[in-house]
Order: sequence, then C-alpha cells, then structure tokens
Amino acid sequence: MNFKKFKYILLFLPIFLFSACEAEFDEFQADAGELDLTTFVSLGNSLTAGFADNALYRSGQKSAMGNILATQLMHAGLPEFNQPLMKDELGLGGRLVLGVVDGALFPVPMQGTPDPGNFENIFATEGPFHNMGIPGAQTQHLLFSGYAGLNPYFGRFASNPAATVLEDALALEPTFFSLWIGSNDILAYALDGGEGQGIPPTTDFQQAYMFMLNQLTAGEAKGVIGNIPGINEIPFFNTIPYNPIVLTDQNIVDMLNSAYEPLPHINFSLGPNPLIVEDLNPEYAPFFRRQLEEGELVLLTAMDLLNDPEMNYGIAEPLPSQYYLSIEQLSNIANAVDEYNDIIIAAADAFDLAFVDVNAMLKETKSGIVFDALEFNTEFVTGGAFSLDAVHLSARGNAVVANAFIAAINSKYNANIPKALVSDYPGIIFP
Repeated sequence: MNFKKFKYILLFLPIFLFSACEAEFDEFQADAGELDLTTFVSLGNSLTAGFADNALYRSGQKSAMGNILATQLMHAGLPEFNQPLMKDELGLGGRLVLGVVDGALFPVPMQGTPDPGNFENIFATEGPFHNMGIPGAQTQHLLFSGYAGLNPYFGRFASNPAATVLEDALALEPTFFSLWIGSNDILAYALDGGEGQGIPPTTDFQQAYMFMLNQLTAGEAKGVIGNIPGINEIPFFNTIPYNPIVLTDQNIVDMLNSAYEPLPHINFSLGPNPLIVEDLNPEYAPFFRRQLEEGELVLLTAMDLLNDPEMNYGIAEPLPSQYYLSIEQLSNIANAVDEYNDIIIAAADAFDLAFVDVNAMLKETKSGIVFDALEFNTEFVTGGAFSLDAVHLSARGNAVVANAFIAAINSKYNANIPKALVSDYPGIIFP
C-alpha cells in the first residue's frame, strides 16, 4: 500500500452539491417577482455558514452558499445581508491548504496564528446577522434553548444564552428565507463509522422541520428549501478504495493465505485485495475480522492508520470498525436520506415553497459536470467541487448550489434573480 499520510481533523459537518445545468448570463432586468425582499434570512448548517477546508474563515464565509444567494438577491432589491465574519483567513484555526508531502500535493495545516479577536466575540462586521448557518447544527439544534453554550460559533452572536437559532432568526422578521438543514443528522452517524450516535428518528426530524416552517411562514414569508444529498457520495467516503492492497508476488500471497488459513472467508490473490477489517458480528467469532466487500466504504480518517508501517493495518491488523461503513450501515444511511427527503418535499408542497433537489444534483456531479467552462466532479482535491476537508463544498461548489437555489426561486415566484458567475469564485489554490 502507498498511502500519503494525512493528519485529518473531523469537521463540523455537513454536506455537498450541484446542478448539471450551466448558468446563463444573458443580460436582463432583475426582478423580485412575487417576493418581498425586505429581509432575507438564511438558516442551515456548515454549508450555509461557509465552513470549508476544515475551518470557518473570512473568505470562506464570503463564499458561503447563503451569502452568494443573498448577493444575487441584492440585484432585485435585497437591501442588506450581514454575516458574523471572522477577522482573518485562519478563523478559529484548523484550516487546510495544499502543500507538498513526500513529493506529492496533499492537504496540510495552514501556518500562522489566528487573530485573538476570533476567540473574543469580536467580529469584522456588526449585527444583526442574517446568515444563521451554524456549523455542526442538526435540525433539532436550531430549536434548542442553550445551544449557544454548546456551539461556540452560535455562542458568539446569540442574542442571549437561552436563545434558539430559530428565535434569533424570527426576531429579524424575515420576509424571505432559505432553509437547508438535516444533513448533519445523518452525517454525524456516518463520520463515526456508524459507531457513535444513531440517526435521529424520522418522526423527530419531521416534528422539528415542520415546526420551523410553521414559524417561518407564520407572517406570510416565502422561502426556498433544499433536501439532503446522499451522504455516502462525498469524497470523504470515496477516496480510499475498499481493495487497496496490491500484491504482485505469489510468495507473499501464499504466506498471507497460510497465516489466515483458519479463516476461510479471508483470501488473498495477485492484484488488488480488500482490506482486513474488524467486525464484531458473531459469525466472525472468535477472531472478529473479515475482508471488506465491494460497495463498503472506507473513511478518509483511516489514512493515518493505513500509513502506520509498524501496525500494518488492513493486512496484519484489522482496520477498526469505526473507520469503515458496512453494507448494513450504508443501508441505514440511504433509508434515512430517503425518509427525510420525503418529508422535505412534502413540506415544500404543504407550505407552497420553492424546492431544490440537492440529492439529484450530487448524483449528476459525481460523473462530472461543466459550469462556466470549468469542469467539476467529486474527486478529492482535484474535482473542484469539494474543499480540502472532503466534506464541505469549495467556493465554486457553493456558487453552483446557490445557482440551483436561484433557479428554484425564479421558477416558483416568477422572479428574475441573476445567477452567480461561478468562475468569479476561487478554486482550490495550488502551491
């Protein structure tokens, strides 16, 4: 195996994605149509906030989906859209940039010391803030009194320690809103390899989601909502193959098969071979190990273990179960995505809101799409759609998603909101 060592820090989450339709930039008169753009509020999680490259930093926030959408709405009369901007490009720390590792390009920590103001609730802008995207937020979190004490980002600008995200959003009296939430509910389970917290029951998600829309539309505000993309489609789960052990020496093949002779379900051959992983199901007792099956996914966080020459994970030592997703776990994820998305599309109909099928967009992007003569796919680092943390979108990926939201708004509300020029936003910066 030849893996590049990657010290990876788990992210605040979220999720993804794009439309296969190229943006059009014909000159036309911007028009709000049926919308009242007096006050726009954007609610969501990391993607709405602009979290990227494993950090929340100033230019990333400016390229947030919520901010790009607001920028385009300004052409049709939106007066302002404030964000709680960080003071520098390091934010709260942990940002990744491309560097050279063993002669190859790979994400490395950005050097430097963050501005102390980033930790002292000193923003580069003054509130009230209209971007209510909160990194790490699950659906229920937007309704949780006391979340400001648990989420340091929301705690920086919450109106008071007991305020909920929804309450602070409603205090702005929005006339138009976007809501893109729910990905983290499922992503948290996936990032733990199915070993940590479970996926919230569908009934819990439905209750929280419908309550929010009831509140947001109570004053006759209009809105746009997006559904949840396939969690297992993102590069975090698709960069390390299930069979990266390439054997070219028959003697080594014979030696491994001899060592694993008591385990008939493990077999090596010349060419690519699946990783040996831990599996605590009784059928694999007493050694509790097996080879990965095609279709099972390895988490990017396994990179460090697979680069450890002393332990030889995946061959001599099984890869621990929290570093891969089994067929059963992937089924749990897919079922939850489908059930949550059924609720979201039903909510769009019930509240007469614009709807964006982000799930379909990601599937189209995986095979490659073109925007503004720029090619995008979901490959890690080189694909252009995702940032260097392999979970969150790049600036250009955010612009593509914002354009999909704009298309849905224009169609639903007879508006003429111009789409963003994707090439105006930065791509991955190479050293």
